Amino acid sequence: MKKLFPLLALVVLAACANPVRLVPEEAFDTVIDGKQVSLYTVRGGGLIAQVTNYGARVVSLWVPDRDGCLRDVVIGYGNIDNYVNNPGERFLGSSPGPVANRIGGASFTLDGVTYELDKNDGDNTLHGGFIGIDHLVWDVVECNKNSITMRVVHPDGLGGFPGNKTISVRYSLTADHGLKVEFKAETDAPTPVNIAHHPFFNLQGSGNGDILGHILTINAAAITPIDSTLIPVGLIAPVTGSPFDFREPRRIGEFIDADDVQLRYGHGYDHNWVIESDGGNSMLLDAEVFDPASGTLLQVLSDQPGLQFYSGNFFGDGKTVDKYGNEIAYRGAFALETQKFPDGVNHPDFPDTVLRPGETYSHTCIYRFGTR
Repeated sequence: MKKLFPLLALVVLAACANPVRLVPEEAFDTVIDGKQVSLYTVRGGGLIAQVTNYGARVVSLWVPDRDGCLRDVVIGYGNIDNYVNNPGERFLGSSPGPVANRIGGASFTLDGVTYELDKNDGDNTLHGGFIGIDHLVWDVVECNKNSITMRVVHPDGLGGFPGNKTISVRYSLTADHGLKVEFKAETDAPTPVNIAHHPFFNLQGSGNGDILGHILTINAAAITPIDSTLIPVGLIAPVTGSPFDFREPRRIGEFIDADDVQLRYGHGYDHNWVIESDGGNSMLLDAEVFDPASGTLLQVLSDQPGLQFYSGNFFGDGKTVDKYGNEIAYRGAFALETQKFPDGVNHPDFPDTVLRPGETYSHTCIYRFGTR
C-alpha cells in the first residue's frame, strides 16, 4: 500500500514559467452575518495552501511538478464575493454538509419522524441544501505555520436537518507532501452526518485545459449505480468489463463518452465507488491520479467506505472563472471526495450515516503529492 515518493526539489521561482501568485488576503477581508471572514496562508512539506473560513474552503494549493516548479492545482475564486454570490460552481474547495452528496426526494425518516429538506437539486437535496456549512462563517480555533483548525455550528432545522451539529475541520500540510483533512462532529439530536472535502483538481494547474489525459486508478471493484437524477438505486454493482473499472491505471477520458446508461445519467463520471476495506478504520489508498504533462502524482487516502469521482461534466458554460481569470473548460477539473455512500440515510444496507448524541463523527482524508 505504501509508496515511496521522490524528494520534491526546492523551487527556484525565477526559473519557473509560472511563479507563485498567492491570492491577496485582503480580497477576503469582510464581515458576513456579523462574523469576520479572512484568508489564511499555511506552508509545509513543500506545499502552500490558502484557506478561508467562509465555508472552510481551500482556495489555492501549490504543489511542485517534476521540474520543482510550483503549480496551483485546485480551482478557486480570487475574492470573497465570488464565493458568496458564485456565478458558477458553488462548492469549489469547500467541505459541504452536514450531509455531502445527494439525498433522494429531499427527505428521510429517522426514528419514526419524517424530515423534509431543501430541494436544491431538482427533487433532491445536494450538499446540505440551499445553505449548508459551505455558506457559513467558521470560527478559527487555531492557526499556525502549517495548519488551521475551524469550527462551526449547523443549527437545528437549517435546511430541514434536525439537531445542533458542532463540526470541526483541521487542514494541515504534512512532511510527506500531503494536505491532511480531519473532520469531527457531534450533535444534540439524532441526525445524518456525512461530510466530504470537495476540491476540484487539475494537476496541470488551474485553468490549464481539461483533465481527460490524467491517468486514474481507483482501488474499488464496485460502484453504487444511480438513477437519472443521480440517486443510488440501492445496489452494489461490479465494475468488471465496464467504463468504471479503474483498478488498472487508465486515462480519465478513455471511456468517458461510451454508450453506457450510467455515464449518460451522470453526463460522464459522477458516481460513488465502493472502497475495498480491510475491515477496520485504517487509512487506505483509495485512488491515484497522474498527469503525464507535469509529472504530478496525487494519492487519495481515507478511512471512509466510499469515494465519489466527478469528472467536471458541468464546467465549460463560461460561468466558472478561476482566480487567475481562466475560464474552466468542460471537464477542466475533477473531484475525488472520500465519504460514506450518497443517500445513505435512505438505504439501510449502506454504511450508517446517522450520528446520535454522545457519539463523535470522525473522518480523515489525505491528498498526498509526488512526482514521476
